[in-house]
Amino acid sequence: MPRLRKRNRDRKLPLLPPSAAPRWTDGLSDVSIAGDPTAFPHLARTDLPAHPTTVAGYARLVREIAADRARWEPLVRYDALTRWYSRLETGPGYEVWLLSWLPGQSSGFHDHGRSAGVMTVLQGELTERALTTDGEGSRALAPGGVRVFATGHLHEMVNAALEPAVSVHLYTPGLVEMNQYPAATRRDRHRVH
Repeated sequence: MPRLRKRNRDRKLPLLPPSAAPRWTDGLSDVSIAGDPTAFPHLARTDLPAHPTTVAGYARLVREIAADRARWEPLVRYDALTRWYSRLETGPGYEVWLLSWLPGQSSGFHDHGRSAGVMTVLQGELTERALTTDGEGSRALAPGGVRVFATGHLHEMVNAALEPAVSVHLYTPGLVEMNQYPAATRRDRHRVH
């Protein structure tokens, strides 16, 4: 007949006399076993920046990135065939992109799907063409200004200047689609809305 072995959990541990038992005032909590986590600075950091969750917070983040030239300037590249871009940062519910534009480069008319956004020009100048209630309008965007756009905003960004341009764009939620519209479609879409 095979002999059955008792498992460790089935064994009875000898009871310690009360004088030998640990004297934790809170029993066997994590704090009494591992120590107070706030006593270790790397476990209780309070210097980490909070992630933005509002339009004002997103605009503040874009301004902070724009002001930190040492962060974005080494990443700038120019491509003669297309706009160049690089993701700078992601967070819960948003992502930030750095874009560079040579003279004449354009995004084409597009929307950002479910995403809204905040953008600013870091150097140079861009022109935004957008559909408005009065038709197609345009505005020049220079460094220092912040442009906020809602979900479904249909526009085109163009470097119509003679110098290269750099911009930073924050999308919330993160950009997963960018719908392109040919010229005829944008006229038709404007008439419908």
